Amino acid sequence: MNDRVDQPPARIACFEWRRRGERLGRCMLLVAAALLLAACAAIAFDAPRAPSHAFDQPLQTSLGRTYFAQLASAPGQSGFHLLVSGPEAFAARGALAAAAERTLDLQYYSVADDSTATLLLDGVLRAAQRGVRVRLLVDDLNVGDREAHLSVLAGHPNVEVRLFNPFSQRGSFGLVQVLELLGDGERLNRRMHNKLWIADGAVAVMGGRNLGNAYFNASQERDFADLDVLAAGPVVAEVSRSFDQYWNSREAVPIAAVAGPAPPLADLRQAWAETAAQAGHFREGAYVRSLRRTAFGGLVRSGQVPLVVAPAEALFDVPANSLAGSPETTSAIFPVLRKDVEQARHDVILVSPYLVPGATGVEVLCGLARRGVRVRILTNSLASTDVPVVHAGYARYRPQLLACGVVLYELRPGGPGARTPRLGLSSGASLHAKTVVVDGHAVFIGSMNLDPRSSKLNTEVALRIESQELGGQLTALFGEATTLDQVFEVELDEPGNAASSLRWQSLDGDRPVRYSSDPLASAWRVWMARFLGGLAPEALL
Repeated sequence: MNDRVDQPPARIACFEWRRRGERLGRCMLLVAAALLLAACAAIAFDAPRAPSHAFDQPLQTSLGRTYFAQLASAPGQSGFHLLVSGPEAFAARGALAAAAERTLDLQYYSVADDSTATLLLDGVLRAAQRGVRVRLLVDDLNVGDREAHLSVLAGHPNVEVRLFNPFSQRGSFGLVQVLELLGDGERLNRRMHNKLWIADGAVAVMGGRNLGNAYFNASQERDFADLDVLAAGPVVAEVSRSFDQYWNSREAVPIAAVAGPAPPLADLRQAWAETAAQAGHFREGAYVRSLRRTAFGGLVRSGQVPLVVAPAEALFDVPANSLAGSPETTSAIFPVLRKDVEQARHDVILVSPYLVPGATGVEVLCGLARRGVRVRILTNSLASTDVPVVHAGYARYRPQLLACGVVLYELRPGGPGARTPRLGLSSGASLHAKTVVVDGHAVFIGSMNLDPRSSKLNTEVALRIESQELGGQLTALFGEATTLDQVFEVELDEPGNAASSLRWQSLDGDRPVRYSSDPLASAWRVWMARFLGGLAPEALL
């Protein structure tokens, strides 16, 4: 699946052929074969499984007692701590696995086969060996060859692994999966994009990060600039209920029903030992040694992480829509988000890596700008995005947004001498954070992108937090992340005229620079974005 692990199937199916120089006609001719393949495939949605539910007595655990002590003066409210840097987000997950006494519930769109994911899953296995019940739910799109490792993990008696909305054709995403997708697109094109890490029903980490080096600033190739929040208190019970809905749904298939039974016990023990050895090697490396010096993991384990206490609600989509046969998912997040945005009085900040506002979104945002609301957006530039076709879906709306007064910032890829940016960015990173702040107090953080795929096809989960303090923190981070040495500010040559040319303002060192076309993007990338962007239906972006 290339270096992008967070890529929906509709963005790759026929485009995989194009990148290999194949003709569109050939892709279309395979549809008939795909229909036959899908018709003959046996999907194990009726595989036997025992329903289970989240642990609902957090005060019986050390995590619950220590974190809830910070909430005693605000009954009914929850506590939050932003996880801005990748290493802190990694440390928080590892620390919660180490501290868990009763349960770990983990839900992810993608789990990579690399050092950070291996170390985290080794921590999960260690928890299981202490008697902690582990439930791991992974969307099947990106499982690929990781299936064998997940089967080994599921071989422990205290661990269950389920795959969400699985393909019948197994292995890394390739031709046979493309064929199946083309034949059964209504089902397979809908993915579980949720990200949750819940310990003892007491503390959760949620946001935009999957499990893998790229999300924790540990990649040697590409990092994703992302954002999570650590949550404690009543809102964790809400997100735990969302996990239960997915876990007990028909789409969540036990991995043994897809990949076959777990290996024999002797093989399992050997595999667990190999995982522990790989994790131990990484644990002794520079990345983890640096984390130990910060002592952040110890603060998480002991419940001493400072919390912003505020009212909050969990917003999550219903998993059954993936198999309901309806053309679209009914979003639980976007109606609430839109209502808050439309009622904005002063300021709206939008951060999204994949931004396709559509005509309705443009109408909403321009309506705000025309009545004096300051609307600022941070998204990827064509040079920094990992999905150029989606950037093309956004680019067509830039002139309209700028003409009505919306401020657009696009992430500038960093060079070797670039200053380390904010919002969890590292040099050369691609933006992956998803957050919205309205009037400095209504805060949305979750797994959702501001595009049609998140609003209509994928399932998502988010928090809406009512907090001036948290909103202030995110507003300050946004300001630090949008200085001209880290972004391109997009403008019109003739302000207010959507028909005029675009220009991009930035800084090269201390020297102002101006570009007249998508900056730092190769001619090939510009062509590919325009070509594929003209073919891809906007509803699938």
